[in-house]
Amino acid sequence: MPNYSKTFEWIKLITITSSAQIIVQLVGLVGGIIIIHLLPTKEYALYTLANTMLGTMTVLADSGISAGVMAQGAKVWQDREKLGSVIVTGLELRRKFAIYSLAISLPILFYFLRSHGAGIVFTILIVLSVIPSFYAALSDNILEIASKLRQDIPRLQKNQIAAGVGRFLLITASLFVFPWTFIAILGNGIPRIWANMRLKKISAEYADPEQKADPAVRKEILSVVKRIIPGSIYYCLSGQITIWIISIFGSTDNIAQAGALSRLSMMLTVFTVLNSTLILPRFARIPNNRKLIFTRYVQIQLILILFSLFIIGIVWLFPAQTLWVLGKHYSNLKTEVVLNIAVSCINLIAGICFGLCTARGWTVNPILSISLNILSIIVGVIFINISTLKGVLILNIFIGSVDVLMYFIYTLLKIRAVKPAYT
Repeated sequence: MPNYSKTFEWIKLITITSSAQIIVQLVGLVGGIIIIHLLPTKEYALYTLANTMLGTMTVLADSGISAGVMAQGAKVWQDREKLGSVIVTGLELRRKFAIYSLAISLPILFYFLRSHGAGIVFTILIVLSVIPSFYAALSDNILEIASKLRQDIPRLQKNQIAAGVGRFLLITASLFVFPWTFIAILGNGIPRIWANMRLKKISAEYADPEQKADPAVRKEILSVVKRIIPGSIYYCLSGQITIWIISIFGSTDNIAQAGALSRLSMMLTVFTVLNSTLILPRFARIPNNRKLIFTRYVQIQLILILFSLFIIGIVWLFPAQTLWVLGKHYSNLKTEVVLNIAVSCINLIAGICFGLCTARGWTVNPILSISLNILSIIVGVIFINISTLKGVLILNIFIGSVDVLMYFIYTLLKIRAVKPAYT
């Protein structure tokens, strides 16, 4: 009977989470398609550059802080005061790191926008419009940690749906009147700030926000950050290598094509959120039982592989139908759309493998990970023609596959080193 109860609990959680995320991602996908259709090609290229830099800024501002908070929070998840101290400490570190992230990223964004034809006034407006989204990104995933550890999934999902609908309505209404890049970016950021205000109230029920930052917790989080930050800085560059290479060697139209194709990968976010909401917190909470950790890890990998093969197969069978939603400007990218989905699936697996490691406080030596990544890029550039979008996507598949293999082997070695639990 307990097994049936456990199975029913998982089915219920997955149904709640996936249903809400399907709604969020469908709303986001439709909103993204509207942006593609309403923005001129040049404006959409600038929008892609700004969104790419926003992702880079967010990674730099985190640099492993959220992983450290999850690992520390998992140790005290049933104690509201102690968990509150962990959350407060993480937010404090995030704000400090954000200053450096802004100082590094905004000048680079300014340069890329100007080099791809944006006027000085619109460049400034686009740069300023990125800040609200960045501000929201500083806190949302840390504020979600308490609820995820306590598995209060329904309210998290309701908040995400509300933010997604708000984003869709704001973007749709504004772009019909003002089809400009900075308007689209503001439409993304403002609803997230509002959603974070609600998220703070939810988090406060499980983690006391009035607690002070704990120096001991800060030290533990920073120990994780020190191991992760070199990789975070490097992956800011390599993680968006498609856009960066095209920005330097390609045309503005190529940037728009890469950005449009990336929109089709948004539904994969459903699986990413299922992982971060249900799987990672539970994987982090597993006691030091080598057999149980190994079993759960293998199960997760098998599900990821089957899911990825299914998605790639669907797009391979129906490329024209998949591209139809992007409009006639992108209808000739039949090979590229399959390659793009393959890249997204491989990166999904690599990201989840990385998350599973850090959730338990395991981090690959950055010297090893960066060296392997640089080596894979060099080998790829030698043998692959990167002057086209197709070539850059093939390069990404190769690089992502190396990352997956590295994290898979590393995690198995760490599981093997786990001391058996004695009773």
